[in-house]
Amino acid sequence: MKLQAKHIQAVLTLFGQASPKQKLAAAVVLLTAVLGWWFGTSASHDTIQGKVIAVADGDTVTVQDVAMSQHRIRMAFIDAPEKAQPHGDEAKQHLSGQVLGQTVTVDVIEKDRYGRTVGRVRLAGADINYEMVRQGLAWHYTQYAKKQASSDYARYQQAQKLAEQQGTGLWQQTNPTPPWDFRQQKRAAQ
Repeated sequence: MKLQAKHIQAVLTLFGQASPKQKLAAAVVLLTAVLGWWFGTSASHDTIQGKVIAVADGDTVTVQDVAMSQHRIRMAFIDAPEKAQPHGDEAKQHLSGQVLGQTVTVDVIEKDRYGRTVGRVRLAGADINYEMVRQGLAWHYTQYAKKQASSDYARYQQAQKLAEQQGTGLWQQTNPTPPWDFRQQKRAAQ
């Protein structure tokens, strides 16, 4: 919270020799500042709740919260095929079918190096990031799973292994190219 002159003045009024009416007004200003800080930092940075208004691809959605702010969310711990890759459109369509127009909760993990919000998307308690791996429509992105709980890491790994064994989604291909390799090859060609 940025301390403003009115907040400092409120504290001075509260502890100064002001009238009871002035002290009450100062207390209201101070209480408003504290509540604004509390709800502005703890709730909004740990979770985002809102309606999914757009799906960019198999691992990126836009969520609009109740304040009408839009948050572009990069789904944590997974990497879906790029649109130009086999199963890229399928991953986007599947994710759209699950969450587009739905109210979700995003457990914010971090801001990435591109300034995007990275988080776990939940719909009615279900871990949608995990579901994308389980459906064979995303890889468990182990390179960026350092902040993932060990039990979740094992669960995601097991889901990917099972999808591979069953030939589900992108695992229908003999040797699918992970999106990080696809992006690297694309950069190298430019």
